[in-house]
Amino acid sequence: MPIFEYQCRQCGNACELLIKGEQVPLCPHCGSEALDKQISLPAAKGKFPGMIKAARSQAAREGHFSNYSAAERKKVQ
Repeated sequence: MPIFEYQCRQCGNACELLIKGEQVPLCPHCGSEALDKQISLPAAKGKFPGMIKAARSQAAREGHFSNYSAAERKKVQ
């Protein structure tokens, strides 16, 4: 399920919404269906050492190691 950015024509609220299939997006502020989809920048791939280190630190704090490779998981756990 993709996350899209919308701008409400009725109240001017900007928001990001997780939309399933044919679901009609509603403004979380006023409930209007009058939303315009915005163009957003693509996310970085996460190949930067700082981003990888931060993601791994957060995963370790939360107790999961899903962002480690199988070989690295054996070393960490």
